[in-house]
Amino acid sequence: MNQAVSLLEPKPLWHYFSELNAVPRPSKKEERVIQFMLDFGKSLNLESFKDEVGNVIIKKPATAGMENRETVVMQSHLDMVHQKNADTQFDFNTQGIDMFVDGDWVKAKGTTLGADNGIGVATIMAILASKDIPHPAIEALFTIDEETGMTGALGLKGGLLSGNILLNLDTEDDHELTIGCAGGIDVSGSNTYTEVPVVKNSIGLCIKISGLTGGHSGMDIILGRANANKLMNRLLLKLAQEHCVQIASIDGGGLRNAIPRESVSHIAATPGEIQKIHQTIQSYLETYKQEYRLTDPQLQVSVEEVACPNMVLDLHFQTNLLQVIQVIPNGIFRMTPGIAGLVQTSNNLARVLVKNGQVNIQCLTRSSVDSEKFELASVIQSAFDLLGVQTELKGSYPGWTPLPDAPIVKLMTQIYQEVFQSLPLVNACHAGLECGILGTNYPGMQMISFGPNITGAHSPDEKVQISSVQKFWKYLLKTLEQIPLQ
Repeated sequence: MNQAVSLLEPKPLWHYFSELNAVPRPSKKEERVIQFMLDFGKSLNLESFKDEVGNVIIKKPATAGMENRETVVMQSHLDMVHQKNADTQFDFNTQGIDMFVDGDWVKAKGTTLGADNGIGVATIMAILASKDIPHPAIEALFTIDEETGMTGALGLKGGLLSGNILLNLDTEDDHELTIGCAGGIDVSGSNTYTEVPVVKNSIGLCIKISGLTGGHSGMDIILGRANANKLMNRLLLKLAQEHCVQIASIDGGGLRNAIPRESVSHIAATPGEIQKIHQTIQSYLETYKQEYRLTDPQLQVSVEEVACPNMVLDLHFQTNLLQVIQVIPNGIFRMTPGIAGLVQTSNNLARVLVKNGQVNIQCLTRSSVDSEKFELASVIQSAFDLLGVQTELKGSYPGWTPLPDAPIVKLMTQIYQEVFQSLPLVNACHAGLECGILGTNYPGMQMISFGPNITGAHSPDEKVQISSVQKFWKYLLKTLEQIPLQ
């Protein structure tokens, strides 16, 4: 299947994307892909090295006649989000992505595709390996761990790069030029709790919420998609209040930057309540399907009898837990005044794990306004305080302030109009891009982000449009040709 992908046009780009996707590259476990990139650069006899945190830098001189142009930094991140469907058998630590062509799209079989940001990486590789593409001096920057903390960008020191223009290839709409983004912070609450024996003669039940659309917790948060953790908590709160269920465990969501698609809970109840519980769950399923009929049409809530758990949450802690999760903000917190359709601040309730006396709740809070980001984090911390769990705030990174009058923005807007006979959408996004961080150690560097059409990023529905990649490639080559003089 991957061979069919490698034969698509432009062949060098798709060839390197196929090679890259054969290398397992989860965030924080990028050793193999780092070595892959170093070997690639050295095979071209280009200056290639990694910095002290693991970012890879490959430098290529300008082609003949372009030596007096500005040096360009081309940047993408090496890691990818690992998500799969529950029924997909796949080991991200050992297997390469299984891709296939479906009409005008490239997809993966039951897993994330890695087009975010593998298409950007492969594009830069194709430029570095080319012998007939005119370009100025290139400094290729491949960062690590973008998806779970941006520690690569945070660890990049000043002085390693000399370019004054940075092209970030991590935008997912081919008619957009992104010139600003949100910052973020990881908010976590964790602690222990006391378990108690289950009420005698209780019956065990397993409740599963699945089939949600999920998606990118920044770019897709505006779409109002269901959050499995919120739906599960809403249901459990009702069951606890009306049917006195005892909760043994909750396991929902996964990565911070992905809207949770599934949640599983194990509970216990007395025999006289079982039929009523089934009826309540069926009623909630119908309610959820009505509420999310447009955003999550495949939503399912199932329940089945299982072995009864021996231990469950203490009733007092159970009540407090459900109430705290209920009040944790999720979704849009504030829109950006003056910019239609742009989210300013949001929170993704990404992970809820309650099991064996341990509770862990994880959020990713985003905002283009640092003060508001910390304010929302404080709101979540207040909820954690009520539950008596310890709050951890880490991985804070800044947003990227838009500079619409920067020369590179004007140049690329003009090129886009000349090539495609229309104006691009120059905007900011609610996702976390590395540009804001990189700018702290490289002040004054002009930065812009663009890329081909990618949908469903951070979910197994991720796909990249072939014709859009071709458009993006054409646009990039025209841009490199017209980089201004030093």
